[in-house]
Amino acid sequence: MTHEIDVAVRLDYTMREQASVLMQIGAAALPGQEVLESTLALTPPDAMRAIAGHGGVGERIWLEPRDRFAVAYDAKVRVTREAAILAALAADPLPSLPPEYVEYLLPSRYCPVDTLHAAVIDQFGGLDGGMAVSAVTEWIAGHLTYVPGSSHGGTTALDTFHSREGVCRDYAHLLIALVRGLGIPARMVSAYAPGVTPPDFHALAEVWLQGGWRLVDATGMADPAQTVVIGVGRDAADVAFLTIFGGAELNAQSVEVGQNDSDG
Repeated sequence: MTHEIDVAVRLDYTMREQASVLMQIGAAALPGQEVLESTLALTPPDAMRAIAGHGGVGERIWLEPRDRFAVAYDAKVRVTREAAILAALAADPLPSLPPEYVEYLLPSRYCPVDTLHAAVIDQFGGLDGGMAVSAVTEWIAGHLTYVPGSSHGGTTALDTFHSREGVCRDYAHLLIALVRGLGIPARMVSAYAPGVTPPDFHALAEVWLQGGWRLVDATGMADPAQTVVIGVGRDAADVAFLTIFGGAELNAQSVEVGQNDSDG
């Protein structure tokens, strides 16, 4: 089954002063997803400098707006990725990992693996590979409540583990921290996906099993076979859709994601 995903993003900010802005909202060109069409328009027009996203996935864009900037991004993406049956996948021996993926085993700003390690071993220590990832995902689904506004920009996986509530980035951070604690590489993914409520940039995770990255959404809202990846990173700090190095005020923001399916 092939899925064609339509994405429309609108951002509008007022700047307090001229400042550098780092933006990552474009669908990445990756195996399993092909960007068929895309347009990016800025108001007022401004020079853009593109650089590679974290880990070489996707693209970040530098901007230098003065008073205001509005962004209109539209894309059509064909997704041919198939959702993996996680429980059937084995974990790779750690010494065999590609060296650039070792960072996804270690603690990061929002995923304090070390402080959660005892809880991880106590709850999931007898499991391995995809069975362990599946168990972690099911545990999160059964113990967390999705509550908009319940967390903030500083909330970590440890905070979410104790509060038992959060939004998509909190679910992803907790899954990543718990899976890393079991010796399985895991990383944050920013994405677009139909069916996300409320419609917005979505956060989920990828885990490294049996020689490849596998998408996992602990919220259950996004189907990996219909998800459009924007970027990846150690946690949310690496995949923010907008980082403003100065003062700004949000005027409006909207994200719309639709889909068309075919057998081709």
